[in-house]
Amino acid sequence: MGVFTVYLDRIANLRDSDTLGKSDPYVKFELEQDNFVFDKGFGKQISSKKKNDLNPEYGETFTFKGVPSMNNIVLHVKVMDDDIGFDDEIGSAKISMEKLGLTKVPKEIERVIDHKKGGGWFSRKAKIYLKVSFDEGGE
Repeated sequence: MGVFTVYLDRIANLRDSDTLGKSDPYVKFELEQDNFVFDKGFGKQISSKKKNDLNPEYGETFTFKGVPSMNNIVLHVKVMDDDIGFDDEIGSAKISMEKLGLTKVPKEIERVIDHKKGGGWFSRKAKIYLKVSFDEGGE
């Protein structure tokens, strides 16, 4: 069994989802093996919250243990806005790990965050910047 690691560097150009002030973003990661009938989960991780920041920098590392391989592995990324009461989803991305050829050496990836609420032709494209790696004998 191996260890999958995600380094959350930063997010750029988030759309403000708050009426007053700016969004307070944080990121939820969920790693799963996407099988035809039953998906197998390897856990969830949550970043710190950044107050009033549409271009947050994190510098945080998350590890998922007990991952057998990168076959059908998908990293679900949700960018959330911390609010009093219920938190809003700002946007999300689904990243397939299988074809990235991951090793122990971190690989930089960037993905567009699909905004949850509209956007149209002229909306800003928010991007998340990550480094991911997989150590097959890491446990």
